[in-house]
Amino acid sequence: MDCKTYIVEHLDDELGPWSKLEYITIAKESHQAGSKFCLSSVPASLELPQTLRDAPGFIADAQSVETLYFDDKARVCLLDPSAKKELSPEDGEAFDVFLFGGILGDDPPRDRTSELRKKGFVGRRLGPKQMTTDTAVRVTRMIVQEMIPLEKIPYVDDPELRVDKHESTEMPFRYVMDEDGKPIMPEGMVDLIKKDTEKGFGDLF
Repeated sequence: MDCKTYIVEHLDDELGPWSKLEYITIAKESHQAGSKFCLSSVPASLELPQTLRDAPGFIADAQSVETLYFDDKARVCLLDPSAKKELSPEDGEAFDVFLFGGILGDDPPRDRTSELRKKGFVGRRLGPKQMTTDTAVRVTRMIVQEMIPLEKIPYVDDPELRVDKHESTEMPFRYVMDEDGKPIMPEGMVDLIKKDTEKGFGDLF
C-alpha cells in the first residue's frame, strides 16, 4: 500500500481556470511524492489542458469512482467534511486510495461530497475549516505519506491577498503555511484571483 492514489471525482461539465490550476498542482505534487493523481467521471466533452494531460502520473478516467472500485470499496477513503472521524497517519496503512469530491473550494460550501457519501465509502475529515481541493489533497498526503498528524500541520486561515494599493481580498479557506508564513497556492493562482476579483469567486471554479 506504499503507492497512494488521490482521486478527484469531477462533478462539473466544465473545467474552470481555478480548478485547472489546482489539478495541475495536485498532479505535480503527487508525482513528486511517488503517488498518482486521477480525475474520474471526466465527460468526453471536457477538454483537459495539455499541461495536465502531460503531467507524469496523471490519469483521466471517464468512469466514476463507484465503477472503478466497485469490488474494492474498502481501499477507498472519502475525505468528507461531515465524517465523524479525523484523518490520521494510521489511515495511510488502512487505505491506499483517497477520494475528493470536486469542487471543494465552494464558498459557501455546497456539500458536493454528499453525492459520493451515498455510495458507501468510508469517510474521514480534515478538520472544521473549508479547504481548496489542492490544499485538501496536500494535507491528506502530509498525513498519510509523511505521517504528520492533522493538528501538527501549520495552517493559515482566511488569508488576505493584496489586489492593488487600495484593495485586498480575503480568501475564505484554510491553506497549508509555507516556511515564510504564507499560504501555499497553485502557481498562477494569485494572479488569477487579482484579475477576477471583481467577478466574485463563483465564476472562477
